[in-house]
Amino acid sequence: MDILIKNGLIISPPMEFFGDVYINNGKIELVGENINKPAQKVIDASDKYIIPGGIDVHTHLDMPYGNIKSRDDFHTGTIAAAFGGTTFIIDFPTQQKGERLETTFMRWFEKSESKSNIDYSYHMIITDPDVLDEDDFNFLVEKGITSIKIFTAYPDRLMLNDKQIFNLMKIAKRYNLLVLVHAENGIIIDELVKFAISRGYKEPKYHAFSRPEIMEAEAVNRVISYAMLLDVPIYVVHVSSYEALRVIKSFRERKNDVLAETCPQYLFLSIDDISRGNEDDYKYIFTPPVREKWNQNFLWDALKDNSLQVLSTDHCPFNFDDKLLGKEDFTKIPNGAPVIEHRLELSFNGVKQNKISLNRWVEINSTNPAKIFGLFPQKGVIKVGSDADVVIWNPNVKRIISHKTHHMNVDYSLFEGMEVFGKAEVVISRGVTLIENDQFVGEMGQGRFIKRREFSMNSLD
Repeated sequence: MDILIKNGLIISPPMEFFGDVYINNGKIELVGENINKPAQKVIDASDKYIIPGGIDVHTHLDMPYGNIKSRDDFHTGTIAAAFGGTTFIIDFPTQQKGERLETTFMRWFEKSESKSNIDYSYHMIITDPDVLDEDDFNFLVEKGITSIKIFTAYPDRLMLNDKQIFNLMKIAKRYNLLVLVHAENGIIIDELVKFAISRGYKEPKYHAFSRPEIMEAEAVNRVISYAMLLDVPIYVVHVSSYEALRVIKSFRERKNDVLAETCPQYLFLSIDDISRGNEDDYKYIFTPPVREKWNQNFLWDALKDNSLQVLSTDHCPFNFDDKLLGKEDFTKIPNGAPVIEHRLELSFNGVKQNKISLNRWVEINSTNPAKIFGLFPQKGVIKVGSDADVVIWNPNVKRIISHKTHHMNVDYSLFEGMEVFGKAEVVISRGVTLIENDQFVGEMGQGRFIKRREFSMNSLD
């Protein structure tokens, strides 16, 4: 079906103008003013925005966690994403100890193939680099997986030691892979956790108190130092604090390929939410943890001034009963939060509050993720020849977030009762309408695995 969208404010950084978009055969065929080409479907976007579909580069769907797994799989999670205006995700296959990367890939591909309702790709989490050789990294390149993720946290499970991190960065440089890092000092944090438990401090708030900001900043400093020494780009995930941000800003003065993201939970939630002294506290366990509220303004400013380039979600949902597995011990509470549906509308609150501009809102949610992760100009832009991943955003809607009305497969909301502005009214993926009239109307499982190009700083120009 060809679609003509008329009379909207097209926001595709750096462009911002009133016009029309004509979609045909899954691509954007025309962009301009007063397009009168006949179409099977015509949408009037007067008083609305026409933006590229959101790109969430940090999700954990169908992720094993002990004897349970995250409650959204690639079917439910991508429907929820689409309702929120997101048309592309990048998820995280996780290498098991002793496992080759092709095996890891196939395990995740079975989870997503024919289930994902939007297009997707992967970052590869590497937990055991010592069993890998050039065949593993050639395989990643062949599959268009151009990024890997490492952890400095979670000893004995995910964490790599400094020698492994350094050697893996050297390999990443050889294969032009972008290194993503979860940066917290896992060794010291484990000692702080043991101390808290030994003193009987087992309530959820001690999850946050035992993972202080300075331990995030230390790990950020360490891994960026290695990246600077080796002259490789690096991307820090889910930056949560001023302390970590200060390190990033300092390095960016000398090395402009230090890149980073934050997430809505760090912009809107704080230590207050986990310190109420009731069962609601259990909902707010994710890592890095909530911080003191004053950190939020620094994160907003960093999104505005490009110290942070991307807003992602780190979506990893567990039901409330799952969270209560740690009722007697915060270390047993599954880490993760349901966010994938609310990224665009929460950050649009930042537009309404003059914290970021409309152009910047689209940049951090779509254009920059596409550029950094090898998808531009196929994705992340309203441009002739690009995939027709298009959202018609109604800025005039005001509503209240509730678990009763969201589409994530989880029985609570982090943002219950919060007032938000704006709504993804029509969502189109490769020319196929997914969301319209508050209904999912797309073809189930129509999402495709997309091969990505390697990272280049030139893409950010």
